[in-house]
Amino acid sequence: MSAPELIRIVSRDSPMALAQVERVRAELAAVHPATDTEVVPVRTTGDKWMGELSQVEGKGAFTKEVDQALLAGEADLAVHCVKDIPADRPLPAGTTFAAFLERDDIRDALIHPDGLQLDQLPAGSRIGTSSVRRIAQLAASHPHLECVPMRGNANRRLEKLAAGEADALLLAVSGLERIDRNDVISEILSPEVMCPPIGAGILALQCREGDTALIDAVSPLGHPATYRETTAERMFLHVLQGHCNSPIAGYARVEGNGELSLRAKVFSPDGKTVLNAHEWAGALDPATLGTSVAVSLLRQGARELIDGIAH
Repeated sequence: MSAPELIRIVSRDSPMALAQVERVRAELAAVHPATDTEVVPVRTTGDKWMGELSQVEGKGAFTKEVDQALLAGEADLAVHCVKDIPADRPLPAGTTFAAFLERDDIRDALIHPDGLQLDQLPAGSRIGTSSVRRIAQLAASHPHLECVPMRGNANRRLEKLAAGEADALLLAVSGLERIDRNDVISEILSPEVMCPPIGAGILALQCREGDTALIDAVSPLGHPATYRETTAERMFLHVLQGHCNSPIAGYARVEGNGELSLRAKVFSPDGKTVLNAHEWAGALDPATLGTSVAVSLLRQGARELIDGIAH
């Protein structure tokens, strides 16, 4: 089946999201040089709202308008960051994932104007972040630091840092790489120091279920190892049924020999309670691995911990 002559790609309109679309366009052009692509940028609720995400549908605030454009036929293909796609409920009816691109860096970066590293920050330093995952982990590992709410795209947060609204920032390495701002990184934090969000560094391509020609056209962009990691992580999050105020972190990894593992954590918001699980798939398929790790954390009290957090 031949590829469509034109593929309209819908995405959030932030600089980072549009940079991600350019990666998709380049990979599509390499596979289907005769296919034209057109970008359909949309402004999402999550980009417009600068308050707490729990007040505007949580993570779904970053995907709703993109999904609507896809379902309305205004675009053919959606590009999402997997970490922004809710896993506690299914994809919108009539849509499906067509591919997961090869995973980028999963780690967080510290940005400090004077290049200080995390362990060098003096007591009372203000860290700009609204991520409950980061806040809980900093509370556990660096309780002498203060987190101050900060949302907006990466460039906007860097502007707020320069204006003195915080002493340092925590941002995703992959996001900074996508907008060519690696130069601001003071320290890259290992996953052991700052466990990443579920779906970190992964771009998903989503389309309508009935668009078989399009699915066939974009499926070669999929990365098999990333597919396995994404499947394990999203099933883990689905079984756990966390909400946007529950600090949950974790990542799956396919080793060089093909072995798949999943490490995951659930925190109390103050970082005083940390539940841990780490399992290897062995004979298990990725989805079953995700379920097994979630059940392990539920046995440790994750359900009570999550349900006890207001949202």
